[in-house]
Amino acid sequence: MNLLPPAVAELSDDELLALYSEGAGSPWLRVNFVATIDGAASAGGLSGSLGGPDDLRVFDLLRRMADVVLVAAGTVRDEGYGPMVLRDADVAWRRAHGMPDHPVFAIVSGSLSLDTDSRVFTAAPVRPVVLTSVTAARSDRGRALAAVADVVPCGGVGAPDTVDPVALRDALVARGLRTIHCEGGPSFLGSLVAADLVDELTLTIDPTLEGGAAPRIIRGSSPSLRRLQPAHVLRGAGDVLLTRYLRARIG
Repeated sequence: MNLLPPAVAELSDDELLALYSEGAGSPWLRVNFVATIDGAASAGGLSGSLGGPDDLRVFDLLRRMADVVLVAAGTVRDEGYGPMVLRDADVAWRRAHGMPDHPVFAIVSGSLSLDTDSRVFTAAPVRPVVLTSVTAARSDRGRALAAVADVVPCGGVGAPDTVDPVALRDALVARGLRTIHCEGGPSFLGSLVAADLVDELTLTIDPTLEGGAAPRIIRGSSPSLRRLQPAHVLRGAGDVLLTRYLRARIG
């Protein structure tokens, strides 16, 4: 018997949005990744070659629903991010649902090694947010970045040189950015998992074997297992599987 999950191509955008909204709370931190079946989070050093068109379709819809897109600075550089500009259809949907045209782009950087002349800042439809340590925010580099972005210190208690993930999440929520869509990278996701902040994982599984030294979707260590519950599995073009897991309910 060959049992296959529903195909993404058979579902409308509204049906997909309903599937990916079911069970979500507020505030809500979703992380979105792609991996090969042997656990590699990239091929040739980048994740963009994995997933295919249906993964990209869902990726765009998840951004459509988000108040803020959260990405670590290394991933912004490695994946060649540009300004956070959505498609016309996404903008129209957001307007119809009383949302701003585009989500805020929030970049996590402890070192603030960001180019103020990058289109991420100069062509941004919404002023980006840079989340960093207290020490870095007060530095010359922090003051320079403040000309093109809101530089927000997110240090831990008694740890001004660190970026604390709980403080980071709380800072976004305090700005009214309650639906948080995180796109990487592995080290940053590791810190979110260790702090038990992940409410949802949407993971696309590309049916390929990378077989090299590519990283997993998470790098780091957590004091305990973080159990999630499967919400759905969909089938995309090229036999990719689009999975969704939610924070396990206790009791």
